[in-house]
Amino acid sequence: MYLVTGRCQYFTRMIVVPYSLSYKEVWDAFVLESKNATFLLRRDFMDYHADRFFDCSLLIYDGEATGEDALRPQGRDGLKAVFPANWVEEERTVYSHQGLTYGGLVVGVEITQQEVLTVMQKVMQYYRDMLQATTMIYKPIPYIYSPYPTGEDLYALYRAGASLSMRTVSSVVSLRNPLRMRTLRRRQARKALDHNFYIDRIIENDRQGIHEYWTLLTEVLEQGHGAHPVHSEEEIALLMGRFPREIKMYLVKHDQRIVAGCVVFVTRQVAHIQYIAAGAEGRKYGALDLLFRHLINERYKQMEYLDFGRSMAPDGVSLNEGLIFQKEGFGARTVCYDGYEVALTDEAIDTMTDTPTDKEDNLIRFADLRAMNDSFEPRLTQAIKHVMIAGGYVPGARVHDFEEQFAAYCGARNCVLVANGMDALTLTLRAYKALGDWQDGDEVIVPANVHRATLLAIGEARLKPVFCEPTMRDYMPDVGYMKKLLTERTRAVVAVHLFGRVCPMEPIRTWAAEHALRVVEEGSHAHGATYRGQRVGHLADAASFSFHPTLNLGALGDAGCVTTDDDRLADTVRRMANYGGAPQGECCCGGINSQPDELQAAVLSVKLPRLDADNERRRHLARLYAEGIQNPLVTVPSLPPVTEGYVYYGFPVRCPAREQLQQFLLERGIQTSVHCPAASNGQNSLCEMGERRLPVTARLHREVILLPVSPLMTDEQVRRIVKALNEFNIDL
Repeated sequence: MYLVTGRCQYFTRMIVVPYSLSYKEVWDAFVLESKNATFLLRRDFMDYHADRFFDCSLLIYDGEATGEDALRPQGRDGLKAVFPANWVEEERTVYSHQGLTYGGLVVGVEITQQEVLTVMQKVMQYYRDMLQATTMIYKPIPYIYSPYPTGEDLYALYRAGASLSMRTVSSVVSLRNPLRMRTLRRRQARKALDHNFYIDRIIENDRQGIHEYWTLLTEVLEQGHGAHPVHSEEEIALLMGRFPREIKMYLVKHDQRIVAGCVVFVTRQVAHIQYIAAGAEGRKYGALDLLFRHLINERYKQMEYLDFGRSMAPDGVSLNEGLIFQKEGFGARTVCYDGYEVALTDEAIDTMTDTPTDKEDNLIRFADLRAMNDSFEPRLTQAIKHVMIAGGYVPGARVHDFEEQFAAYCGARNCVLVANGMDALTLTLRAYKALGDWQDGDEVIVPANVHRATLLAIGEARLKPVFCEPTMRDYMPDVGYMKKLLTERTRAVVAVHLFGRVCPMEPIRTWAAEHALRVVEEGSHAHGATYRGQRVGHLADAASFSFHPTLNLGALGDAGCVTTDDDRLADTVRRMANYGGAPQGECCCGGINSQPDELQAAVLSVKLPRLDADNERRRHLARLYAEGIQNPLVTVPSLPPVTEGYVYYGFPVRCPAREQLQQFLLERGIQTSVHCPAASNGQNSLCEMGERRLPVTARLHREVILLPVSPLMTDEQVRRIVKALNEFNIDL
């Protein structure tokens, strides 16, 4: 979702929602009642082409009518327009709409010119900011398809500085006010009848008839009498089956042989003819004249228009004069189908309206979950649908598949998926107790500047957390301080990779090995991070992860996992997560219900392949922050060497006036986050866990603020945040 607040009198807030399958019914209902759309812009038709094109279609809502909760599923309330489009990343170009004869902004009947101008501006801003597109190729829906006055989008294109990029010519017959059919065309139609030609129509399930005509069409095209069809024989058969009322095939036959034909796409007011072909016999005896006269005088005389389609030569450049001459003989007149190119520059877009929307007013969310999940469509919805169709929601094939995928990704031998990240750490520690000689109350060294869930997990395992101070340099555990915490009851170290930065694992592991201590990674902030060539999840004896929706690799609900090379540990964790039962069903150890579900595993399997690319984007944004922040009140942590593949759940900075800074940024449309509002050892419910005085931790918990680092963010958004940070000033 893309939230824009502007000063336009018509829209004080605009919500741009990327299309996903969950919006299918809303989209189709709007198209049906729209001012200018045709059935070709229904989702069944467009989603059919999703395997060819990366769909980046949008729904545009009036935020005032929609309400404040921008994350709830949108309905029809406030829906002003829909925008069908495809994205070609290699060209950095948005097309409206590849795969269709025409496409463009679809609007409601009540919309005004000023509203269309504002909607088009927000659409272009979305593609510029979210996809970093540089160009949009726009093909307006021809005015003849609308029963209402239309064309407001052309004015918006003019205001954006669009230039004409292509012009194709079609021939259209007005059936309400038909011109006289020329004598030559009537004679040719009579010749066809005298030669015993007759009209037939293929029904949608007649695969043999479709095959015979497509064979004729292919032969004619190979002889240079037309352009290559967009659809294959199999595709046109499938589409005719899905749209039997809208897509029809008409044939001219002689002695049961097909000599000519065409396909007609029936829209609201227009019958659009495509895939016209006539064999040698059909051309000789006027088969197409007979067919066209039949369509005009009998089959579609109740329509507003009959569109003969483009009249281009096979090379797609010059006009086919003979075809135009034939069509004009039936009373057809020329209609231009234009395409426009828009450069998606700041200057072009932000000056479109008299009260341009200032990008400084656009809300940058710390975690825009809707936008992130929409970026995985349509694969995400397809994966969910497959789970629903399969009917299995408890651990099954998809859980097993993701476990194998994530274990291989981390480089570990085992991955055990559980219900959430806290369970993952709790079960790991409890499994070590069950397998070793640990006792209740044994000690686990843990960084003091962690989320309370880590401490609660240690407590749930009936172990005692011993807090290690971090360094002010990078907020990672101070290994020298850690060594002073060793006692005869120390059993393990939990290395928390905070904010996506990896703990100094080599000195931690070396020291732990000297004292026979277990090392457990907590990698919830660091999916995919690497340390000296190895991934988090394979840097210690075991690792726990959360897949909370806000994290770098997030599910749609909650989930977690344990990775390890220790087969006995993995087996014990798996049994403990399943009520403690052994495979045969007998009870073997204390357990809980921490069963993962198939839905979350399917979602994670969709997202995992893109994790490295998303993390690389996060690293790039982090470098922009580090290089750009120059305010002496804002301290940037030291950056790791470029050889280390750290990732960024958020970008942490320190400010002695954190609350004021957070409010300052929020007033400028920038959301931030505070990892732990109070130091862990100062929280009331955990007071007994933190008796030591921890000055570094206390200061970090007072001062650290997380800046957003979403892979969907643009460089311009980061520069905007940096600019705001550098402008912050307060008298301490």
